[in-house]
Amino acid sequence: MKQNISTLYIITGGPGAGKTTLLDELSRHELITVSEEGRRIIKEQMDSGGEGLPWLNKELFAEMMFEESVKTYLRISQTTSAEPVFFDRGILDTLGYMKLENIPVPESMEVKAREMIYHNNVFILPPWKDIYENDPERKQTFEKSMLTFECMNEIYQEYGYNIIEVPKISVENRARFILDRLI
Repeated sequence: MKQNISTLYIITGGPGAGKTTLLDELSRHELITVSEEGRRIIKEQMDSGGEGLPWLNKELFAEMMFEESVKTYLRISQTTSAEPVFFDRGILDTLGYMKLENIPVPESMEVKAREMIYHNNVFILPPWKDIYENDPERKQTFEKSMLTFECMNEIYQEYGYNIIEVPKISVENRARFILDRLI
């Protein structure tokens, strides 16, 4: 038996908007959360001296991110649970990143993205300058974060998802906002 797609939720937005902190808060409520593939790939590539980094080889980074996001989706969707699962970014985030960086999106990726479905409601966190920070894996400017937010908003709508913007409130209240909107 497969995971019901109606329980697979995406939390997206630009970098530094508080997604990881929010996912940590949701996991404190004993909910299932799935970490972002991009950050893990960046760490692995930095540790191994690889070139799959957004500041070295954007195309390779996007390919790796897409491949890993698909693997994670398949692994999670094959589990048998009626509990909600919250993804720190979804498969479409890679396509949004590619469009943002003017990388051609292969038709095969678009087809796969349409096949791998999440809950129709996607939670998006807006750019929030007060909490934005750079770190070794996040080198984007706040301005790039704002562009990423806009791009993610557009790509999910383009694929027919309903966007729910999470307000700039405490992490506890952000978690409550999301939990109050689960269907």
